[in-house]
Amino acid sequence: MFNIGDKVVYPMHGAGIIEAIEEKEISGEKMRYYIIRLPLGEMRAMVPLNKVDEVGLRQVVDENEIRKVLELLRKEPTLMPPNWNHRYRVNMEKIKSGSIYEVAEVVRNLSLRERQKGLSTGERKMFENARRILISELVMAQDIGESQAVEMLNTYLN
Repeated sequence: MFNIGDKVVYPMHGAGIIEAIEEKEISGEKMRYYIIRLPLGEMRAMVPLNKVDEVGLRQVVDENEIRKVLELLRKEPTLMPPNWNHRYRVNMEKIKSGSIYEVAEVVRNLSLRERQKGLSTGERKMFENARRILISELVMAQDIGESQAVEMLNTYLN
């Protein structure tokens, strides 16, 4: 269980801070929710306490893990399916996993593909979403600003 003030990652949305734990009645059913503020995009999310494992809510990684992620960005890309539809599905599964390593792999691979061949509209949106998710966790894990996180990411990708 998480507490107010904990830094967490909500897969597909990014990193944020638990601002409150509230009981709400939705569709006639009372449930307790984590209220999460996601600073990038100024969004708020509600996650039912009984669905935390199902949605994959997890704590933000520590400094040691961030170093490993940044090293991963410099490694050779993994082999991606040549068919864009298959590649899209594989990458979407990685993003949905909530793993910072899987998201970083998608960012690295799509960044390289963009430089070499360009991206389709769908892959470009996926790339931007994965970047935003990764940047949000860098911001939370290292307690830095968004522009610093973007600069750091770009340094490791180039």
